[in-house]
Amino acid sequence: MAEQKLGKPKKRQKLEKFLDILGETVAVITILAYVVFIVNANWAFLPAGIITSIIAGIRTYGLITLLGIVGFEATAKRNIVIKIIFYVLFAAIIIFQFFPGTWGTVVGAINQ
Repeated sequence: MAEQKLGKPKKRQKLEKFLDILGETVAVITILAYVVFIVNANWAFLPAGIITSIIAGIRTYGLITLLGIVGFEATAKRNIVIKIIFYVLFAAIIIFQFFPGTWGTVVGAINQ
């Protein structure tokens, strides 16, 4: 009985395992999308259209998804203050994705 109290709760273990597998899957898919995107930029083997749009979407949102999954996995074992800080910052990133001028402003600030 005392051993159960010292170990991680089963619910947390299952959540961490699920997020670990999900993070690995998203990472592989995102890397593949980047490879296809870069190879296609050099040799243009994919016709412009739906497939290139899907790859561009995966390239754009795959990293944000991966950051979210890894962040949720990392904060699963942290205290509530760290969780709230992460959730607020991640929510801000997601919300600002819906403003069309934000990305141009960020890229412009980086390029200066």
